[in-house]
Amino acid sequence: MSSSHTDQRQYQSGFGNEYATEAVPGALPRGRNSPQRAPFDLYPELISGSAFTAPRHENRRSWLYRRRPSVVAGRYQPYRAGGDWRTGGDRTQAIAPEPLRWHPLPLPANAADIDFIDGMHTLAANGDADTQSGVAAHIYLAGRSMDRRAFVNADAEMLLVPQQGRLVITSEMGVLEIKPGEIAVVPRGVVFKVALPDGASRGYVCENYGAQFRLPELGPIGSNGLANARDFQAPVAAFEHEGAMPYELVKKFGGHFWAAPTSHSPFNVVAWHGNLAPVKYDTANFMTIGSISFDHPDPSIFTVLTSPSDTPGTANCDFVIFPPRWLVMENTFRPPWYHRNVMSEFMGLVYGEYDAKPGGFKPGGASLHNAMVPHGPDEEAFEKASNADLKPQKLDNTLAFMFESRWRFIPTGFALQTAPLDTDYADCWAGLKDNFR
Repeated sequence: MSSSHTDQRQYQSGFGNEYATEAVPGALPRGRNSPQRAPFDLYPELISGSAFTAPRHENRRSWLYRRRPSVVAGRYQPYRAGGDWRTGGDRTQAIAPEPLRWHPLPLPANAADIDFIDGMHTLAANGDADTQSGVAAHIYLAGRSMDRRAFVNADAEMLLVPQQGRLVITSEMGVLEIKPGEIAVVPRGVVFKVALPDGASRGYVCENYGAQFRLPELGPIGSNGLANARDFQAPVAAFEHEGAMPYELVKKFGGHFWAAPTSHSPFNVVAWHGNLAPVKYDTANFMTIGSISFDHPDPSIFTVLTSPSDTPGTANCDFVIFPPRWLVMENTFRPPWYHRNVMSEFMGLVYGEYDAKPGGFKPGGASLHNAMVPHGPDEEAFEKASNADLKPQKLDNTLAFMFESRWRFIPTGFALQTAPLDTDYADCWAGLKDNFR
């Protein structure tokens, strides 16, 4: 593969579409899912992303036609992932109701020996995988492609946000390539591996135990705007021709890791159809909505994907971005206002500066403002915005994001004891004075 950042791969367009794709013409059965003998003597296999009786508009499943079924594998043995990958939040741990921030996590000296699985580090998590609620926020630090190793997460779907270096994601359904500024979502239970064509790489992962991510409702915005379905891309069918090559299959199941040998590649799907598939999305295609009169709108207008909970309008997780955009509001404090939120906010920065923290928040870093923890612009941002000449302003070369959840995020031991915690974070507000006259 060349070092160009231009992805020349073929994709299918749409989010949650009824896709149909075959790497070999004629490999998809016509008119039925499971014929007595599938074309080319392939094995039909159904992967369900929802219960069989889920409402039609929420039902997710795909039929795969593969050279060997998934059931052909060796016995699983316990596997210890090399990083600090944790599942769910430890509710017995007392966490002070204070804002937290981490400097960018440095890539380790031995990054070249660490792949995507072993390079995963959990900063904060909530909920429980077995009850299918909550999320975890991770940072991956890796420098080695997975090659003959594959991974399947039986606990959650995974949203990948690269910050440094491209990812080539080979899945059962085909191949996605994403670069910083793009994201990918891999459904729960889908086997994949990650290659690192640019070498040492860092990024963020949202592990979603709850309802699958979907596009948010647009309400009074209308039928267009925010992330449009047509801009999501799913892979076309592709399979590894060296079918007899051995693999190690690592599986996350109930918060524990297991490994099994296989005598063949799990990426042996010659054709598939359905609406459960990995997808990629370029955040540059996000149609930003904002105020063109006065006031700073609620950040919900920046929602790309949402995982709903059982309470309408209150998300298990929202994936929110703050991309380049124009600010034109008159007589308005333009940065985000000071705020206490019923939702908990884990934030990351892919590149550039975040307008509410222009100096202290660095790409590759993270912050956490749990439910009802006050936060907002630092002293520098407040003074600048309060005295600015309010001409139209372009916020450019910036991309921040949030994993926002109704559940309290609980930082891990790694986050509090090993990761580069910014112990002076709260000082950014210490100089805010009483200006009452």
